[in-house]
Amino acid sequence: MSSWEQAVSGLLRALRLDSIRSKMLVFALFATLIPSFTTAWISYLQNKRSITEKITGELQSVSVQTARELDLWVKERLYELRVFASSYEVSENLDRIPRAGGARAHERLTGYLRSVRERFADYQELLVVNPEGAEVASTAPEPTAVVLPQGWTKTIRTENAVVGDARWDEALKKGFVVFAVPIYQTGGQFLGALTAKLDFSALHRLLRRFAGSGEQAGQVYLITAGGRPIVGSRSDPTELMRRSLPAAVVRRLLEHEGTTREYRGLEGQEVVGTMKGVPRLDWAVLAEVPATEAFRQVTRLRNVTVLIVAALLVAVGLFAYFLGLLITRPLDRLTRAAANVAGGDLDVHLPVVGGGELKYVTEVFNDMVARLHESRRELERLSITDDLTGLYNRRYLMETLANEVRRSRRLDHPCALLMADVDHFKEYNDAYGHLAGDAALTRIAGVLRETTRDVDCAVRYGGEEFVVLMPETKAPGAIETAQRIRTRLATDELVGGKLSVSIGVAQFPDDGDTPEALLARADAALYRAKREGRDRVLRAPPPPPPATPRIP
Repeated sequence: MSSWEQAVSGLLRALRLDSIRSKMLVFALFATLIPSFTTAWISYLQNKRSITEKITGELQSVSVQTARELDLWVKERLYELRVFASSYEVSENLDRIPRAGGARAHERLTGYLRSVRERFADYQELLVVNPEGAEVASTAPEPTAVVLPQGWTKTIRTENAVVGDARWDEALKKGFVVFAVPIYQTGGQFLGALTAKLDFSALHRLLRRFAGSGEQAGQVYLITAGGRPIVGSRSDPTELMRRSLPAAVVRRLLEHEGTTREYRGLEGQEVVGTMKGVPRLDWAVLAEVPATEAFRQVTRLRNVTVLIVAALLVAVGLFAYFLGLLITRPLDRLTRAAANVAGGDLDVHLPVVGGGELKYVTEVFNDMVARLHESRRELERLSITDDLTGLYNRRYLMETLANEVRRSRRLDHPCALLMADVDHFKEYNDAYGHLAGDAALTRIAGVLRETTRDVDCAVRYGGEEFVVLMPETKAPGAIETAQRIRTRLATDELVGGKLSVSIGVAQFPDDGDTPEALLARADAALYRAKREGRDRVLRAPPPPPPATPRIP
């Protein structure tokens, strides 16, 4: 301790201000900075949180409603085209064109298309193409080329519709997208496709309706999965088609649908936005608002807070400096440590120096942190494990399964899921009692641990049901492990000959490409095994084939 500290400490003892309480009372006379700063900071955080929640809710509402309306718009257009394509005027005339008198059939088909075009303003051009994609009839005086996706004939027969890429017509200075539906002759013969070039004007009006109005209103865009904009609520179409959003930004927004992200937008400024995928299309709705506008109120509050804090620092800083060194130096250590603990860092241990109240508080603080550290470890363990068996619980399974599905999808690797149910467990409980039933479940859990790999995740799913998640494993390997579990249980000293298990196996992505689908398929296989006699392993049955399109 330096000489000036000794002198000041002696003076404080003479004034009966040697205890921490007395020093805090003196220091509180000048500590106006702490409550002011705390109040302002809390106010700032609350305002920012509330504004962020408000922006998130508004943008999410806009993106979801717009995506829903776009999906409805697509369904309506495809339905209209299917109605027109099923018309006798289309199929019969298209069938007659290659034959003798085809000119008359071509004239009637063109007339029918033009009559439809006049009644529906969204159709920029209607065309009929043959199975090779060549134009047969069109509503335009000079038909323009129609570009359909590669392999469109197979897609249109299986899905009963094709949606092409968004394109820009330099001659008309308009954007359009091609929709196509199949044309069948009576008897199911595929004659070609009725295609429509749909103007983006309707999409533009729809986006403007949800984007709101005013100079400070946000923007709503329709973009492709690659980040290329199709149409915007207030952007010039010619300029918009030249821009693009980085694929990494699009991927991040799609992976976190319903949450807002800050990024550099299509117009080059920092924005806050959210994205929602459009069903049936490889498109997404992007709703965004400039970050400066979104957080203007928070920025103003922050600036006022900074000015107030700066003024207080100047006013009380000089006076409190020397006294604060003596009074707050030991307390600062305690404050910083408490802040670390509040932030989640429990690896804190303060040196015990001095004596009296400070020594006692430091020892209590160290003991409290040690207890918190131990309690957190125990709480973390209890939150993800089953009390009876010691296996992971259902909550941990759902998180781990979702992560594994995302990883397997990203790496194009397989994973497998086993779902096991103890056969006749209720009868076993009734015969031997609940304590024996608990002991049996505990032993079965032990067998699962012993017969699976360290990388596998064994879970008590609920009651007498167990699940094992097996990364990097295909169905044959999972079935082998399941059979090993059955064999081990059959020879176990506690449950061998008394209890058996039925096991269902499902593999990603063959049997399901989502966590829910995998669980459902494994569960279906499990109950099929029970119906077929129990004590066996069955893989999930193959998914049903897609429904054959009904010919209008």
